[in-house]
Formats: sequence, structure tokens, C-alpha cells
Amino acid sequence: MKRLVWALVALIGAFAVGGLALHRGESINAIWIVVAAACVYAIGYRLYGAWIATKVLVLDPARVTPAVRLNNGRDFVPTNRWVVFGHHFAAIAGPGPLVGPTLAAQFGYLPGTLWILVGAVLGGCVQDMTVLFLSMRRNGRSLGQMARDELGPVGGYAAIFGTLMIMVILIAVLGLVVVNAMKHSPWGTSTVFATIPIAILVGLYMRSIRPGRVLEASFIGVALLLLAVVGGGAVDAHEGLRHWFDLDSITLAWFVIGYGFIAAVLPVWLLLAPRDYLSTFLKLGTVILLAIAVVAMRPEIRMPAITQFVDGTGPIFGGSLFPFVFITIACGAVSGFHSLVASGTTPKLISSESDIHMIGYGSMILESGVAIMAMIAATLLEPGVFFAINSSPGILGATEAAAVETISSWGFPVSVEQMRDLAAQMGESTLFARTGGAPSLAVGMASILSSAFGQGLMALWYHFAIMFEAVFILTTLDAGTRVGRFMLQDTLAHLWPRLGETSWYPSVLISSGLMVAGWGYFLYIGVIDPNGGINILWPLFGISNQLLAGIALCICTGILVKQGKLRYAWITGVPLAWLTLVTSVASWQKIVSEDVRIGFLAAADHTAAQLAAGTLSAEQAAVAPQLIFNQRLDAALTILLTMILWVVIADTARVCVRVVRGLPVLPSSETPAAAALQA
Repeated sequence: MKRLVWALVALIGAFAVGGLALHRGESINAIWIVVAAACVYAIGYRLYGAWIATKVLVLDPARVTPAVRLNNGRDFVPTNRWVVFGHHFAAIAGPGPLVGPTLAAQFGYLPGTLWILVGAVLGGCVQDMTVLFLSMRRNGRSLGQMARDELGPVGGYAAIFGTLMIMVILIAVLGLVVVNAMKHSPWGTSTVFATIPIAILVGLYMRSIRPGRVLEASFIGVALLLLAVVGGGAVDAHEGLRHWFDLDSITLAWFVIGYGFIAAVLPVWLLLAPRDYLSTFLKLGTVILLAIAVVAMRPEIRMPAITQFVDGTGPIFGGSLFPFVFITIACGAVSGFHSLVASGTTPKLISSESDIHMIGYGSMILESGVAIMAMIAATLLEPGVFFAINSSPGILGATEAAAVETISSWGFPVSVEQMRDLAAQMGESTLFARTGGAPSLAVGMASILSSAFGQGLMALWYHFAIMFEAVFILTTLDAGTRVGRFMLQDTLAHLWPRLGETSWYPSVLISSGLMVAGWGYFLYIGVIDPNGGINILWPLFGISNQLLAGIALCICTGILVKQGKLRYAWITGVPLAWLTLVTSVASWQKIVSEDVRIGFLAAADHTAAQLAAGTLSAEQAAVAPQLIFNQRLDAALTILLTMILWVVIADTARVCVRVVRGLPVLPSSETPAAAALQA
């Protein structure tokens, strides 16, 4: 009977995916995407993920985990599996599954949807679960430390240096998206601020007031969180309170920097874990509401399956379908950032190895589902509206009339009146050129939710969606900063062993301060950029994220081969080969392309020539040197990080060849089974 059920699920999924892939001409119903995703995820989790957990990784529930053996009440803390699941999902689910699919919708709904489904089940989920398992078997060691211990000094130190640099870039982009979402939004800002004391209260409740009462704490936390959302609307409507939360970019950037530092140094049970756990209710609740609304309303996808912009002439970002759809959509398909969380905070919290499948593979499936909902929300908009919101003024023109004329010439008609009416419904003055993905996603979400749960509440749903995106991303920033602190402490231990002690407070303060200063600099660069920063940092974010995934999959492949599991090495080796191809091609194009919308150096040279010729306005000329420097810095970082990936690949290949030939390699750094079982 079970086989018949799963055969039916597979048949329905194949039919839905085939319908998406082959449908052309008329618009298609969004329910096709939901059904296809649900079937693919169910089969991936129940069959492929379970097979890897049982046959390849061989999870052992009797083995004592690092959280139990090394419990210190600060970083290593045995935690309820659902709290860990909520923390892990909240930590990995950042801007990628929201912003990436929205931006990639310029290619049409089909390429991004297929990559999200296939990439997650065969790549992202496998990476997350495997890294989590390997880190737990090594006392929660970081990704870089595992590389050094298992591969040797060359690949190990290259991985450590590369992951640290990538981590700084990733967190900076997270912070930038948060700032752009909260900027001059009193409703969203006040609600996000309120989640911090609420999380501290829940953390104290579960640890000191009513230990172990997770359900009680959850009810209290969710009730307060909903109250904070409603209270945010009251703050926005109150003239006396509104101005206190109507903050500009620079002020919000300092708040984000300060919050990142505090979250990194406080005990994990006091702020980070309960805050991420609570934000998961908001995240999952909103995504479930979206899914229910889509199923109930069955809206039509208005974006074509494939647009003419697959040739690289897209108005949102330059670059052809291959490789840039795979770079733009990182989180939601395969994300290197997840490997840092899976080898950072999460392995120090899990109480039983049997939870690895649910937390590692399951959390990634949920994030991929978020990406699918973001793709649906973006492509439900009229294409003309979608491009009017997401294209920059330099592409559209200086006036509303010029913008609609440009967009209509692409074959996607839109009018000035249509855009003005939409902005009024959302409670905004204008929606033209609101780049970055977040505003258009909020418009799409508001359209879906208001259709199902109250047509007259469009502005309410729009601002709720903006707040939802900010909370969604900020939870990844705090976990990322803490993971970066662990990585930096591993590195500083070579200068002085005490600096590697994760619970020694001077080391905690020093490493956290250095980490925050690093990503804070790039955040500041993005904030002062007149183009919003996202155009400079997002391509680098996507490439860096996938390069980091390549490094993580390298380490996983090398360890599997060392463990005598060469016949299973393909489960990480195949996604590694694909990501290596994609990132190498994308990096090459971003460096050597003469198209100023693609190449970093070409853009820097173009701006430098304009500055020398005096064709820039006074405002543009004032920031031009900074923009030129940033573009050239991006090019240098892209070259360096790509070289690091290939160094790690070469060292992994060296280790694998030596294992196959029976030559000596470094011993495994895994904690002996006897020690783990006796603890």
C-alpha cells in the first residue's frame, strides 16, 4: 500500500512538472507549481533523504552528541528538537529564497522554478544534512576546521580563509537587505525591534521560569509576536510615536551592526535560539497562509514561462540564463551559507543524531518552499508592473511616462495610471524603480493574501509583508555573525590557543568585534551607494554563496572517500561538479565581460571615463570614486575566491587519489565511537 501511495505521488509530481515544462502560450494556474513542489519535496525527503541518512551517513541514535557531552550552558546546549529545527530554519532562511527568485523572474517562471526544485532536493538538502552530520561527529567543528583536519594545511587554510571572506560578504548583504526593507517603515521597524525583548523573555521562560515548558513558551511568544505586529500598525498611525521609528539607512545600519554584535556575544539560549524559534512561527505562518491562498484562489501566473531576456539583455540585471539564474537563486536551491550554520550553531544544540534528517534535510526543503512561494508571488503580477517596480531608473528613464513607454516596448504593456492606482492601494507614494526585489515581492504577497483574506486590506498586507521580509532576514544575520565568530576563533587560536576557546569571554568579545567590523564596512558601502548597493553586492553575494557551497561539497566528498564510501561520493560529487561549472563561468564573465551591466571592471572603467570627461552630475561625481573602488574590489574578490575554490578542489582530488591508491592520508578527526557512546 505504501508503495502504491508513493508511486501515485511520483506520478502526480511528474505530471505537474511536465505540465510546467511543456506549457506555452496561455497563462498557467499557480496550483501547478504548488502541486509539483509538494510532490518533489515529499519524494525527496521520504525516499532520497532517508536513504542517505540510513545507508550513507548511517545515523546512530545511541551515540551521544556534542551538545550533551560538551554542555557548557552557552554554546553547547542540548535543546528540544523543534526549537533546534526552528532555529536552524530561521538561521538559513535569509534574503536568498525571497529576493533571488523575485529577481530571477525576469527570465520567466520556468527556469527558476525548475532550479529551485531540482537544486534543493539533489544539492542543497544533501549539503546541509551531510555537513551537519560531519560537524556533529567532530564535536561541532566549523567547516574550515574540518577542511584543515581532513584535507591538510593547503586545502584547509584555503578553505578557512575563503569561508571567512565569503562570510563577511554574505552577512553584509543580509544587513543591506534588512536596511532597505526597514528604511522609513515605522511599522516594520517597531515590530522588528519588539521581537528582541520578546525573544529574551521566551529564553528566560524556557530556561529559568518554567524549564522545559516549550509549548507554554511558544504560545506566549507567538501571542506577543502577533501583538507586536498589530502594535506596529498602531505605532505607524500614531504621530507621536511614528517619528521615533521612521529611521534612515545610516541609523538602521548602526542598529543592525549593534544587534549583530550583541547576538554574537550573548548566550545562545538567551537571544539567538528563542528569537529564531519564534520568528519561524511568523515565517512558516505567512508561507502557509500564502499556500492556502494560492490553493483557494488558484490565481493565474501572468509572467511567461520564458521571456526574451534569457539572452542577457534583462532590465533588472545583466547576464544570460546560464549561468546567472543559478547564481541569482542561491538560497532556496543550494546555498553555501547553510553549511556554515550546519557546522556552527546547530550541531552544538542537537540532542540526538536521529534528528539530523529532519533538521538538515527538512529545513532546507522548507526554505525551498519559501522560494517557490516567492516565485509565485512575483510572477502573479502583470509583467509590466513587475518590470516597472524592479528595473532601475537608468533603464526605465527619468519620468513615469518614459518608464511605461520603455516597458511597453518590451511587449509588456503598463500605464502610469495603473502604477499610481497600485501605489495608492499599497499606501505608497510610488512603486516605480523600487529595486532590490523586496517591494515587488511584498506587492505580490499582498495581492494574494488580500484576495483570500480581505480585499480592502491591501495596504495592511503590503506593510505586513515588508515587515515579514525584514524579520526573515535579520534572523539569518544574527546566526551568521555567531558562526563567523566561531570561524574567526578557530583561526585566531593559531596566534594564541586561548583565543580559540569559544566560551572565554575576552575571545568572544574580540572575535565578535572583528567580525562585525568586517561586514559592517561592506554594509556601510552599500548604504551610501546612490544605487541602493544591491546592484553592486548581490552578484558578488550569489557567486560567493555558490563558491562556498562548492567548498563545503568538496570537504564532504573528501571525507566520504576517506571513510571508504567511494561508491557514495557521487551524492556530493555531482552537485559539486555542477556548482563548480556554474560559478567558474559566472566569475569569468563578471571579470572579463565588456558589457558594463555584467563586468565589474568594465563598469568601473566606464564610470571612470565618465568622471574624467565631466559628464556626470555633481551628485554622481561625488560618489563615483567610491563606486569605482567598489567595482574593482568586487572583481579582485571574485578572482581570489574562485582561485580558493579550485585550490580546495585540487587538494580534495589529491586526497581522494591517495585513498584510492592505498597511500597514507591524514587520520580522521571524527570523535571515536567508543568515547561518544560512553559519555
